[in-house]
Amino acid sequence: MKILMFGRGVISTLYGWALEKAGNEVDFYVRPGRAADFGSSVDLDIRDGRASRKGKPVHENWPITMREDLEPDHDYDLIIVSVNHDQLDSAVDFLHTRVGGATILIFNNVWADPAAAVSRLPREQITWGFPTGGGGYDVNTLHGGFVRSIFLGDIDGSSRTDRHRVVRDLLTRAGFSISDVADFRSWLWFHFILDAGIMVGWLRMGSFDALVQSRPALREVVRLVREMIPVLTAKGGTSRLGAAAARYIPSAVVGFAVQKMLTGDNMYTFIMNQAQITGRNDYKAKADYPRDVLADARRLGVAVPRLEANEPAFK
Repeated sequence: MKILMFGRGVISTLYGWALEKAGNEVDFYVRPGRAADFGSSVDLDIRDGRASRKGKPVHENWPITMREDLEPDHDYDLIIVSVNHDQLDSAVDFLHTRVGGATILIFNNVWADPAAAVSRLPREQITWGFPTGGGGYDVNTLHGGFVRSIFLGDIDGSSRTDRHRVVRDLLTRAGFSISDVADFRSWLWFHFILDAGIMVGWLRMGSFDALVQSRPALREVVRLVREMIPVLTAKGGTSRLGAAAARYIPSAVVGFAVQKMLTGDNMYTFIMNQAQITGRNDYKAKADYPRDVLADARRLGVAVPRLEANEPAFK
């Protein structure tokens, strides 16, 4: 399959590498002038989590092909869009006249209504997914990794198409395990408020390490997520299993479970540490999450006093 990764970010590079190793042709679209800045290869210092819980170390100089233009009559089969949620509008603005016959996989966080966010793209060509990887760049070296699981979901019938099945088969053949999500809109929104709670804790504690070592700070994260669930439902989402756990299980219990997961010798801890070490999550990247949730809470008239009390950390 001929695949275009939109941008040369962390997720695009990680999954572009995995897809090329699986026998696909992979290119990267970058903004005009950026190809010369990036160079013709990427130094990989990553862990491939498809084969083991701790990940297989990969140290490789990987040659990549970048292009700074995209004509409407291109011959790409698939375009994978993985950008910061606040960059999705500009990605759609660029792609809506350049989709051609390609399937589009939206592969990132979304806090706006997903269907509305991509309404300028052909609905029948859109599929939805979410990666389980991350890290950061140190100049031209990518530090990070990914686990075996990938989430694919349904938004307004998007999973009941041949294009969705083709994307699912592509990722499965590349060695990934697919977790199917029936109500992906609600899933994305819950994931977003979970990130918002973690980012508040990260900002308050000064580092990811300090956050995960502090049970009181993690309990506060759980309380923040619990408080933000009504914002999700006011937007039209459904409170599902993860939200129910945050709402009804005591915060001390959930905080303990999160601490065990994020301080163990596993890929999740490794990925978050690499993001911290490389500075991937700068102040703006962290603050955007709670800031956007708070803005919607105020717009929808949902009381979030705990989040408001933490506003000085992300204002």
